[in-house]
Amino acid sequence: MTIHIAKSAGFCFGVDRAVQMVFRLLDEGKQVYTLGPIIHNPQIVQELEARGVRIVDTPAEVPPDGTLVIRSHGVARAVQEDISSRGLECADATCPFVRKIHKIVSRACEAGQTVLIAGDASHPEIEGVIGYCTAPPYVFRNAAELRDLLEKHPEFSNQKVCVIAQTTFSLEEWGNCLQILKKVCTNADVFATICNATVQRQSEASDLAQKSDLMLVIGGRHSSNTAKLRDVCAQSCTTYLIEKAEEIPSQAVKKAVSIGITAGASTPASIIKEVLDTMTEIIEGAGLTEQESAESNFEEMLEESLKSLNTDEKVRGVVVGIAPNEIYVDVGRKQAGFVPLSELSADPNAKTEDLVKIGDELDLLIMRTNDQEGTIMLSKKRLDAVKGWETISEAEENETVLTGVVTEVIKGGVIAVTNGVRVFIPASQATASRNDPLDALLKKEVKFRIIEVNRQRRRAVGSIRSVLKDERKELADKFWETAEEGKEFTGVVKSLTAYGAFVDLGGIDGMVHISELSWNRIKHPSEVVNVGDTIKVYIKGLDKEKGKISLGYKKDEDNPWEILKKDYPVGTTVEVQVVGLTTFGAFARIIPGIDGLIHISQIADHRIEKPQDALKNGDKVKAKITDIDFDKHRVSLSIRAYLEEQAAETAEEAPVAEDKPADEE
Repeated sequence: MTIHIAKSAGFCFGVDRAVQMVFRLLDEGKQVYTLGPIIHNPQIVQELEARGVRIVDTPAEVPPDGTLVIRSHGVARAVQEDISSRGLECADATCPFVRKIHKIVSRACEAGQTVLIAGDASHPEIEGVIGYCTAPPYVFRNAAELRDLLEKHPEFSNQKVCVIAQTTFSLEEWGNCLQILKKVCTNADVFATICNATVQRQSEASDLAQKSDLMLVIGGRHSSNTAKLRDVCAQSCTTYLIEKAEEIPSQAVKKAVSIGITAGASTPASIIKEVLDTMTEIIEGAGLTEQESAESNFEEMLEESLKSLNTDEKVRGVVVGIAPNEIYVDVGRKQAGFVPLSELSADPNAKTEDLVKIGDELDLLIMRTNDQEGTIMLSKKRLDAVKGWETISEAEENETVLTGVVTEVIKGGVIAVTNGVRVFIPASQATASRNDPLDALLKKEVKFRIIEVNRQRRRAVGSIRSVLKDERKELADKFWETAEEGKEFTGVVKSLTAYGAFVDLGGIDGMVHISELSWNRIKHPSEVVNVGDTIKVYIKGLDKEKGKISLGYKKDEDNPWEILKKDYPVGTTVEVQVVGLTTFGAFARIIPGIDGLIHISQIADHRIEKPQDALKNGDKVKAKITDIDFDKHRVSLSIRAYLEEQAAETAEEAPVAEDKPADEE
């Protein structure tokens, strides 16, 4: 077997520059925020998050003392202006190749040219490029879409259009597009904007794939350039896209004669090395790690010993004593029987008192007899393993759901013990979502299916996610049977975005839009709820075809206009706070969510030239509610009316002088 690695595999210049910029800012003690994930590689993103880097969707989410990093994809001009207007400290890691495209489309729009873009309109790089176009551009993903576009717009053939490509666009597809452009758009200005690193990477990958019978493309599944590499290689040989070493298709690797390896521009060297090391283990050691080799050897020896097992070597004992490191059993012989903790259970963290109690009857295997000391060493774990493998094998064939306890969290997944057998459950199959922590499973009882059994190596792989998926589907089906608008649910906040909160209703998720979280205006859902909160919601809308559920959270009784109607009728005197001044009056906060207008003529009991002569922002004053328009959500206030009322009350309370008779004068 031969393994060849593409010379250009790994970080490109732009990605390396962006990542190093973030690490440098962290070393300087900065609180770093990135506008979207800094690169499309989950491992690097997780590493940066562990060091305190936060991902935001908009500059508005960055606090004044934070440092915002613009990733190599670049951003729209409007975003740049938003950052500047907020006075944020900003580190711009926009790739020079991307910045060049920004300048090209800006000049083209200034010249009145129509811009055509070869790329993915939803990709961050293209979203940024579109933001530099003063007129809407046209985006096409391949030659077929370009052909359709030109047929719909025959006027382009005579216009001086500007054509650019996404830096990670497919070289082969770009060539197909150029052929069409040369025939149809003879006046087009075509710019070769595919990144040099992309050109070299795709060319090397194509050559390598043609010489190999298996290609591994290492990189994030959300990475555009990695996806292009996979597509290029798949044209010539069997190709797998993997994010990390745990995803290596070991069976395919063992069968391959020539293997090629390349990696996307967002893939760090550490992951490439980890993949190579793991492949070496697969090739040289039949895929066994040191621990697995030991387990395999033990299983082989056990299998051999069981071939000659007679009834004298298998006994039934009664627990008569329990110690921290072993238990004592009566097996009906003159020797005293004992089972070391290591031979009692496959769980390395188990305690003897948790596993058995006095009087329990156990099936045991005789390991060693010491006539001089009068003892017999026994094993329950090894006998359980034999029985357990029969159960495991049947479970794989029948897709039976097994129950076990997670005993270890290891690199790449967890170990669950069922029927005395250790089952490896990869991280990708251990939880409902990739972001869920594995540590939360430790010591927990879980349900899983067996998805792979290697009978020769006695190795089993399980999936918790498979069971969770079925359970959620069952719950979702029940939900849709009874779901109707207005129905209330108690759910758990699963995740937050800039536009709302996703709530787990038990088997299915619904979304509370940010406008439905509070009657007051909020900038982010975290001002009202947090991930993990248990909240009461109600269904506002259902779309069964798309499986979408819109939820409401704010209650009618909390509506400030309902509170105003109930507690603050016209004529009520209220203390208000000035929140804004205009040429025609002042706006004042009556209750949270409702501001009223004090017209300039109602600010004082005498004529004033402008509201600032009597009021300033933040002032708390008393005023009367003189009018409420609930349909238009308008409230009129009057300080003048309040002052006149106070003056009248004072006049009524003042003592009146008595008139004296004329003869007394």
